[in-house]
Amino acid sequence: MHLHRIALEGISSFAGVYRPADIEIQGSKHTPIGAHLVPEKVEHMCDYVNEKWHSSTPLHLAAYVLWRLNWIHPFTDGNGRTSRACSYLVLCLRLGHPLYARKSIPAQIADNKKPYYDALEAADKSSETDGDLVNVEQLEDLLSVLLTRQLLDVLETAQGSKDRSISKPSLG
Repeated sequence: MHLHRIALEGISSFAGVYRPADIEIQGSKHTPIGAHLVPEKVEHMCDYVNEKWHSSTPLHLAAYVLWRLNWIHPFTDGNGRTSRACSYLVLCLRLGHPLYARKSIPAQIADNKKPYYDALEAADKSSETDGDLVNVEQLEDLLSVLLTRQLLDVLETAQGSKDRSISKPSLG
């Protein structure tokens, strides 16, 4: 909740507060859970991450947080921004260091949201068939491509110029 407060500081007077009522997401097939379930589902998400911290890859944990926070949709506004920031924080913490670049993973997603929305919907579909076994593989693949782009950006910065022989991965 604190990260949400920071992300929406000056934008929303409800920053850092769970949504008080049920909501709909315009343009999405997903219907978020009832507002009364939000605290419990956020706690379950945190339990999952804590339980899997050493046995799952950093990309899996980041993908799971990215999907699950969006799926829960705990806030009235700023859910996407907050989930991207939380996911990136989990990735950095699990890797053991911050990842600096001109174009971070969250910034890349903000620039082109379609692959992100497609990957979220794929995870939503997998959760419909088995609520306990969620497949976030498409999100993991997306984060992998975006992380590669980010690291190539760092390399280009370190080299002092863009090396045209390095091609950035596409989003397929």
